[in-house]
Amino acid sequence: MPQPVYRRRPGAGAGCLSRGGGRLLIAAAIALIAIISFYSSRSQNPVTGKMQHVDLTPDQEIALGLQSAPEMAQQFGGLAADPQAQEAVDTIGRRLVSSGPAADSPYRFEFHLLADPKTVNAFALPGGQVFITVGLLDRLETEGQLAGVLAHEIGHVIERHGAEHLAKQRLTTGLVGAVGVAASDPDRPSSGAQAAAIAAAIGQLINMRYGRDDELESDGWGVRLAAAAGYDPRSMIRVMEILAEASQGQAPPEFFSTHPNPENRIARIEAAIAEVFPSGVPDGLEP
Repeated sequence: MPQPVYRRRPGAGAGCLSRGGGRLLIAAAIALIAIISFYSSRSQNPVTGKMQHVDLTPDQEIALGLQSAPEMAQQFGGLAADPQAQEAVDTIGRRLVSSGPAADSPYRFEFHLLADPKTVNAFALPGGQVFITVGLLDRLETEGQLAGVLAHEIGHVIERHGAEHLAKQRLTTGLVGAVGVAASDPDRPSSGAQAAAIAAAIGQLINMRYGRDDELESDGWGVRLAAAAGYDPRSMIRVMEILAEASQGQAPPEFFSTHPNPENRIARIEAAIAEVFPSGVPDGLEP
C-alpha cells in the first residue's frame, strides 16, 4: 500500500518565523528603552558634586524615605519603647549631621531605634531616614562605636546610594523583561520564564556587587563624619570585631547580607583613617 506523501504548504512556518522576529523586535525595544532611560537619567549630587545615574530629586528621595519608614519599622517590631536609648541615638545622630557635610545637604535626617532585639542591623532609606536595631545597639560598647555605625548610614544618604540602587533595579527589570520576551516560545511556555529567571539571578549579582562597593564607600564617610564630630574613627574597627563575634556559632547577622565581611571592611576603614589622619589620629577624640 503506497504511503501518503506529506508536503509543506507554501508559506508554512512563516508565521513562526514572523512571531519569532516580532518577539525579538519587542525585546530589543524594551531593552533599548531601559538602557536609554538609565543612561539619560543623570543628576549632580548636591553634596559631593558627582554626576550620578539617579532619576529622583532630593525632594523625591525625602518623600520616598518618609513614605517607606513606617513599613520598614514594622518589619523590625516597630520603634523601641525606650525613650532614653532613642534620645541617645538622636543626640549622636544630630551631632554627626551638624558637624559635617550632611549639615549643608538637602536631606532631612531622622534616627530611629527599632525594637527588634535579635536582628543585628542598621540601614538608611533615601532622603535621611536612618535605623538601628536594639539587637545591634545592645552589642555596642561606646558612644564612638554608635557614632561610627550612624555615620556610615549617613554616608549612604549623602552618596545617594538608595536612589542609585533604585535606578539600577529599573534597568535590571527592563533587561530581564527583554530576555523573557526574546526567549519565550509559544510551543514551550516555560522557556521564557527560565531565561528570565537566569537573567534575574545575574542582575541580582550585579546589584549586590554595586551594593558592596557602596558599603565600602560609606565606611570612608563613616570615618570622616565621626572624626568631624569629635569621635575616634578607630571605634569603627571595634564595631567590625563585634559584628564578627556576633556571627560565631550561629547564623551570620542580618548586617552581613548586604555588607562586606568584617576583614575587608577593617582594611578599608584603616586606609580611610590613614587618609584623613596621615600623621596619626590626634588625642582627645571620644572612643
